[in-house]
Amino acid sequence: MNSRKIYNYIDSNKLNIELAMNDYIGYVYTVIKNCSCNLPDEDIEEIVLDTFYTLWSNQNRLDINKDMSPYIAGIARNLVKKKFRNIKSNENIDDYEEKIADLGNIELIFIEREKGYIVKEELAKLKRQDKEIFIMYYYEEKSIKQISKYYDISESKVKSKLFRIRKRLNKVLKKRGYVSNEE
Repeated sequence: MNSRKIYNYIDSNKLNIELAMNDYIGYVYTVIKNCSCNLPDEDIEEIVLDTFYTLWSNQNRLDINKDMSPYIAGIARNLVKKKFRNIKSNENIDDYEEKIADLGNIELIFIEREKGYIVKEELAKLKRQDKEIFIMYYYEEKSIKQISKYYDISESKVKSKLFRIRKRLNKVLKKRGYVSNEE
């Protein structure tokens, strides 16, 4: 699965939604979780399923020569926005009390987003394979074994690469004041 073009998910002129789900469910979950700070898990799961349903429903409009991940991430983000619009239109005064209590989390949300930007910035500086290994493991939830098979390298080499990347990211985060020296 070196190339993740949409045509890799087409069987007999139909989208193989099961294959797409197997490959992208972890990625979609991460995209949704990153976009939706306070949505309950049930809503996130609903959006994950809706993302694949929307993909399947619009399979005739897909440009099969495009990459799958940006397309599917766009669907997921749009569904999160739609969910927030629906929540906002159904709010009552009791909901505002909960929101006020959650305002203390805004700083934490900001910090986590800033860390995310730093990690993304650092990943862009890595060699292609190292970056892909990190993304496969942490964002696509692939196992060490799956990654080692995919790249035809030993499991210990995958572990070593992940360790070095984490060490590098930790160093950068410490330098920017996001990780305590005590950790």
